[in-house]
Amino acid sequence: MDLFNQEIREQSSQVSEGHKPLAARMRPRSLKEIAGQEHLLGEDCLLPKLIRSNNFGSILLYGPPGSGKTSLAEVIAAETQSKCVRLNAVLSNVAELRDVLRLARYQATSRTVVFIDEIHRFNKAQQDLLLPDVETGNIRLIGATTHNPGFYVNAPLLSRSHLFHLEPLSEEVIVDVLKEALVDEDRGLGSFHCTVKGEQLLFLAKMSDGDLRRALNALETIILSKPMGSALTEDDIRSFAEERQIRYDADEDEHYDTISAFIKSVRGSDPDAALYWLAKMLEGGEDPRFVARRLVILASEDVGLADSRALPLAVATFQACEQIGMPECALNLGHATVFLATAPKSNSAYLGINAAREAIRKEPVQPIPLWIRGSSGSVARALGHGKGYEYSHDAEHGITGQDYMKQPIQFYFPKEVGAEVHIAERLAFWKDLKASLKRKK
Repeated sequence: MDLFNQEIREQSSQVSEGHKPLAARMRPRSLKEIAGQEHLLGEDCLLPKLIRSNNFGSILLYGPPGSGKTSLAEVIAAETQSKCVRLNAVLSNVAELRDVLRLARYQATSRTVVFIDEIHRFNKAQQDLLLPDVETGNIRLIGATTHNPGFYVNAPLLSRSHLFHLEPLSEEVIVDVLKEALVDEDRGLGSFHCTVKGEQLLFLAKMSDGDLRRALNALETIILSKPMGSALTEDDIRSFAEERQIRYDADEDEHYDTISAFIKSVRGSDPDAALYWLAKMLEGGEDPRFVARRLVILASEDVGLADSRALPLAVATFQACEQIGMPECALNLGHATVFLATAPKSNSAYLGINAAREAIRKEPVQPIPLWIRGSSGSVARALGHGKGYEYSHDAEHGITGQDYMKQPIQFYFPKEVGAEVHIAERLAFWKDLKASLKRKK
């Protein structure tokens, strides 16, 4: 590692504790101080056993912001008395990574832990560079990511690592840490002698969306804006909510999980839940055209023939989002969402096209019957194309009795819901009429 980078790191490590944000000052110093995550850190859980035995390999910590990934990584290194090299995938590069790995090989007895924050930002080449040293045990990798490792971490590296999923912290856990920060005079805000009521701390915790870092930094900001010894009011706490940005990132799981919740709420005919998840996406800055595209798909996949007005309405909503944009097109999205959520549901058209495509892929393709082939041109007519075709409009009810496949196969099965009830009745009538006409021929 070059001397300049080493000097910068030494200087940054000497930053006064008082100048660090509250969330950094309150970082846990031992496994017992880690807040929440009982599903990972309970007495009989795997992770504490690995730490106590100092017998872990590489670890991937996956979870939302502020859930304790960095804190847990630093505690693991401290409790196993390992040499810890911390890298941030946003700032690091291949040259720096090579230097770290080279030094780790020379100091193999110190069991170097390489902690890489935001490891999902490493490209394939950088992740591949870690593999030989991870495999030989020259380093013990701890990677932290807010992204699903299955999509963002190379399969070879993923297979060589223990994956631990951290959950958003509960409101109760966040409140407990905030209370501790209020009275801790060494690392927290105890020297300010400010008081906050329990219900106000609970409100702050609720508005933090499971992100402890956000809650601590908000508390610090509010207290620093008040005189020493103040009693914080409800208005002081609510000022945080007014400036709050909800946790939503178009490149992270929150994006995919929320659109999934939205679609399933519409499919499940729950307009209230659908509007809630729609509001979350719009307030989080989601592209309204993305939502509208999904509604166009849903209109055919989930409503379909039960109410054929769904598709033109969804298409019109997409056009409105294209031409009007936010914030006004939120009205159009709300309109379409409620209509689709309250419409009768049928996936018969969706199932039908999937079944037909599956038959095309897996079975021999049927030849087109001569009587329904195109008959334009002398060659086509000489080959008998179109010969014997019966014009449907000349027949009563438009049914001639002819087949339109050599070997008829049923792909569409109408459901007894919405407008499709009448379609089912019509098809049943046509089927009986067709069978009757065939018997007469």
